[in-house]
Amino acid sequence: MLGVIKRNFTDRSKETIMPLYKSLVRPHLEYNCLPIWSPHYQKDIELVEGVQRRATKLIDDVRNLHYEERIKKLNLMTLEKRRHRSDLLKTFKIINGCYNLQSDLFFI
Repeated sequence: MLGVIKRNFTDRSKETIMPLYKSLVRPHLEYNCLPIWSPHYQKDIELVEGVQRRATKLIDDVRNLHYEERIKKLNLMTLEKRRHRSDLLKTFKIINGCYNLQSDLFFI
């Protein structure tokens, strides 16, 4: 999907690329089963994070900045931080009975 965006959109402004990335690319990286398949090996984390790294490089205004500076300027979180946040939210929901699960089967 990122390649489709790169090939078909000549406007590389933040206002164009960010909504496209958030609606077409990031959902593929963060689907509903994220807590189950969340990568643990550093090579896998870097592979997934590389997609966002490439997406942020498409934006003309921040292309020459380091990745950490780009995501800060674009008001994004790393995908790894988003996964941790998702894990915490799922855990909170399980503990507080938002799901029809027996939390004592998951937590001792």
